[in-house]
Amino acid sequence: MPGACLAQGDPHGYIKVAFSGEQILNNPDSVSAARKARLNFGRFSVPVPSSKPLRIALGLGLCVGGLLGFLPILGFWMIPLGLLVLSIDLAPVRRFRRRVEVWWGRRKQKNGS
Repeated sequence: MPGACLAQGDPHGYIKVAFSGEQILNNPDSVSAARKARLNFGRFSVPVPSSKPLRIALGLGLCVGGLLGFLPILGFWMIPLGLLVLSIDLAPVRRFRRRVEVWWGRRKQKNGS
């Protein structure tokens, strides 16, 4: 099967990927370097740029676009998404996000959900 991708689980916690005729990657450093950065939120996972300046620019752009949420296409939904992207690189935003996560978890626990 030319060009087929064979993926299998590995007991060390990472996935070995092999393309027919190519070498299997089993070094955890090379696997993580080849993998795109992803932002995980609940059951959703979104790819984000691997470059720090690009992530900061994307996060700021989403926040600024969210402030113009009364316009068509742009919306207030962009503000929390921009803050999530900024929380990858900026410690104050990351601390704020973590506080909100803890508050939300305690609230859900209190309500019994």
